[in-house]
Amino acid sequence: MKTINLDHVAAAPLLPEVVEAMMPFLTGKFGNPSSMHSLGEEVTEAIDEARRHVARLINAKEQEIVFTSGGTESNNWALKGVVQANRARGNHLITSSIEHFSIMHAIKALEKQGVEVTRLPVDQYGIVDPSDVERAITPQTVLISVMHANNEVGSIQPIEEIGKIARAHNIPFHTDAVATTGVIPVDVDTLNADLLSLAANPFYGPLGIGALYVRKGMKIAPLLDGGIQESGMRAGTENVLGIIGMGKAAEIALTEMDRRIAHLVPLRDRLLKGIPATIEDVDVVGHPTQRLPGNVSVTVQYVEGESMLLFLDMEGIKIASGSACISRTLKVSHVMLAMGCDAATAQGSLLFTLGQDNTSEDVEEVLKVLPPVVQRLRDMSPLYKKKGPHTKGVV
Repeated sequence: MKTINLDHVAAAPLLPEVVEAMMPFLTGKFGNPSSMHSLGEEVTEAIDEARRHVARLINAKEQEIVFTSGGTESNNWALKGVVQANRARGNHLITSSIEHFSIMHAIKALEKQGVEVTRLPVDQYGIVDPSDVERAITPQTVLISVMHANNEVGSIQPIEEIGKIARAHNIPFHTDAVATTGVIPVDVDTLNADLLSLAANPFYGPLGIGALYVRKGMKIAPLLDGGIQESGMRAGTENVLGIIGMGKAAEIALTEMDRRIAHLVPLRDRLLKGIPATIEDVDVVGHPTQRLPGNVSVTVQYVEGESMLLFLDMEGIKIASGSACISRTLKVSHVMLAMGCDAATAQGSLLFTLGQDNTSEDVEEVLKVLPPVVQRLRDMSPLYKKKGPHTKGVV
């Protein structure tokens, strides 16, 4: 049975070039970059090269890139570090109601420390209104944090406009760009970002490695105390293997991005059109046009997402139900609830995230396999009332 990976948001395969770049650092190039001898210097030079590639990917300066263990650490550090460094200025933070858990939970921790938080609503497509951001600003606001695109429903936020508002009020602005960096164009100057979180996996780099962009002059306290690694901003021996892989993946992403987008969009649109056309009572979730090129998010009435996921898995098709971080918790997606979905509808969510390895044949297989899976599950559901013979066919 062929395996079809349509869960790239959770894990994308490493590019062969990335594996090749990492291999020497598993064997002969084992030095610690903090060492003063040639073994350490050799590794330091490789890290510096990787940093240059990551910086170029987002149009940043090399010294503004600080490597971390991934998006979760970057998000935690951005929020906690800026709030801590600006205690004398104020204690108010603005964010959205659909952020990643690494933002949501970090903010809850800050609230326990007395930080006041404004969580902005979103519209039916999961989009923040920039005017709501401006209205939420107070003299005590020390940080605005809104994600660039939602990893679950794919909607891309008007970050450039939000960033302009933050800059006009002289308020640091952070965006969680894990879902977008290396996937669509990301430019820290265009976005008016002072801090930006990114991770390697969405652009076919290793898991467990990421970075935080920190604009020069930004006041931020270290999240980790210890040594002087990463210019004293992030203590701990560097994840050399991950950094090298991330650098190589960033280098390739910069040159391959347009080609990847051109490949993904037709496949995405085929699913966005084909799934509702072949299955009754299905709704597309997220913005119809301002969405990630590989994101297909739908809700299927009268069926639980986890059940569909498991049946598709038996057919070799790997997808997610909601975000990768909630699919094992059996909780209703906070993102969909914020967008106005009721709990029952949100339980029937399916998330397909396409990658460059997917083909039109993969998409057609989904459109062939999914309808009978849904019908089988609906036939077992006490909530589903048959509407007569199913007449929809693949378009």
